[in-house]
Amino acid sequence: MNRLRELSSQVMDVYQSLSQEFSAFQSSQSLNCVEKCGACCNKPDIEVSPLEMLPYALHLYDIGQAEQVLDEFQSDSGFVCKQYQRLSLDGSEGYCGIYEYRPGLCRMFGAAGYKTKSGEATLSVCKTIKQAVPDKYAAALIAIQPQRADASKQPLLEDIAANSAIHSISVKPPMIAEGRQRIAQIDYELGEKLMPINDALRFMLEKILMLSFYAQDINDGVAA
Repeated sequence: MNRLRELSSQVMDVYQSLSQEFSAFQSSQSLNCVEKCGACCNKPDIEVSPLEMLPYALHLYDIGQAEQVLDEFQSDSGFVCKQYQRLSLDGSEGYCGIYEYRPGLCRMFGAAGYKTKSGEATLSVCKTIKQAVPDKYAAALIAIQPQRADASKQPLLEDIAANSAIHSISVKPPMIAEGRQRIAQIDYELGEKLMPINDALRFMLEKILMLSFYAQDINDGVAA
């Protein structure tokens, strides 16, 4: 169990960095999530690694709710994230019920970078955000491409040559793939494989409860 707690601490450290990096980019480009929007959270195909759910699974264990939540999984066949709290009947509005422990993907999603097959950087932006601020989305797409800029701001005749020189500047968006790799490298056994978010939590709860059972069994044997 100590090993899992150590991994959990490392995961949370990476989460803090990812949250800061992705939030800073999204704010700088005015591509923040729309308030109360739950369009992405309400999708049934969200996949994360078991490692991403480890901090929350340990939290449930520590407050004595691990078995209860695991039992609820057995009777609930829904695919949408169980931690998503709906505010509307269709699920389009809501909020995360475990915001502090939300997985890495949720911290990076909304507006982030990825590379095309040709290796060029582009943006992955939530449809809702695109529709809410189309001008900001278009500007962000332009901003991540290399731009031509004057090397000198002084338009003196004798500096024409310097003023005509150019260099490339661009805004580099944080990459989802790189973020996921930073999480996975903490422990590839738990961090490399992706699965539906509810299955990932179930997997970690089962693992934690199994380790707890065997640890208690060993302690009982020593006491005897």
